[in-house]
Amino acid sequence: MNQRAEFPAAWWFPVLKGLALIAVLYVFFFSLELMGDAFKLMGKGFAHRMLATTNNPFVGLFIGVLVTSVVQSSSTVTSLVVGLVGGGALSITNAIPIVMGANIGTSITNIIVSLGHIRNDVEFKRAFAASVVHDFFNIITVTWLLPLQIFFGFLQKPAQFLAESFQDVGGMDLLSPVKLVTKPLSHFIIELSGRNGILCAFIGIVALFVALRYLVKILKWLVVGKVEAWFKTRLFKNAGRALVLGAVLTVLVQSSSITTSFIVPIVGAGILTIQQIFPYTMGANVGTTITAIIAALVIGTPAALTVAFAHLLFNVFGIAAIWEFQFVPIKLAELLAEASSKRKYVAFLFILVTFFIVPLTLIFFAR
Repeated sequence: MNQRAEFPAAWWFPVLKGLALIAVLYVFFFSLELMGDAFKLMGKGFAHRMLATTNNPFVGLFIGVLVTSVVQSSSTVTSLVVGLVGGGALSITNAIPIVMGANIGTSITNIIVSLGHIRNDVEFKRAFAASVVHDFFNIITVTWLLPLQIFFGFLQKPAQFLAESFQDVGGMDLLSPVKLVTKPLSHFIIELSGRNGILCAFIGIVALFVALRYLVKILKWLVVGKVEAWFKTRLFKNAGRALVLGAVLTVLVQSSSITTSFIVPIVGAGILTIQQIFPYTMGANVGTTITAIIAALVIGTPAALTVAFAHLLFNVFGIAAIWEFQFVPIKLAELLAEASSKRKYVAFLFILVTFFIVPLTLIFFAR
């Protein structure tokens, strides 16, 4: 009798766990899609004007940071840059620093996701470190690659060689499975709001925080079983596997913001460590370049292809240089997370200063 009573519970319990996880993940991905669409709605004209009006590489870098922070999508910005270059509105030399800046700006989404843990100091410390380690990798890579590009064309020359090899290859469209299921609802909300970008952004942020609250609970719930061991012994068994996983997933969903933001609450829940997910974020950086490469293949001009391949090489060279020194960005991220967990305003100051105040100030004075 007891066995009969226990059987349905034993059968349905893991099923309910799985359904709950799928539902919360859908809300999570939908919130990112809606926020991205909302910011694009508010900032697309602004992005086009900003990107097309720079001749200074340092200004270009910070325009890339600022514009990507506004639209929350490096794929959108780099594809727009590739289009401008292909149309002759922007030179290759001026475009490459912008895509470097886009690499930095895209990580703002991760940090916003980490703020969902702000009421729990331990979770927030882990999640915030996981989000900003992406920034430190990009900032360190820009620090040494931008001067080499300015003075020696370090990225442009090999990118031009690749462009010449691939310019006759036709473009293709990749279908993102995440966008396939979240885009219709996002589009419905945008139309229902009268294409009000501010309202849609607010709805997206609320949905994000609700999803995060329950995502962490469900992840902890699942850890009681074998999920923690599966993550550690399978998906993130070693740095190389994590790197490939980040790249492949990002190619599939065509958004590094989605793949890197997804991992933040997993670290916040204590399932993975920052050391385990750092190679994953680097792989996501490589995977996100596929969107601009496809856009460049569609455009078909050598200049557009050169910029797209420069974006790829920026990440490949950055990974190669820092692979043996991963402790540097990880330690910096942990120190910032420690300070932010003790004084929450530090996290908000980091967002404001890094993504808005410094770029806006330098753009204003340089131009």
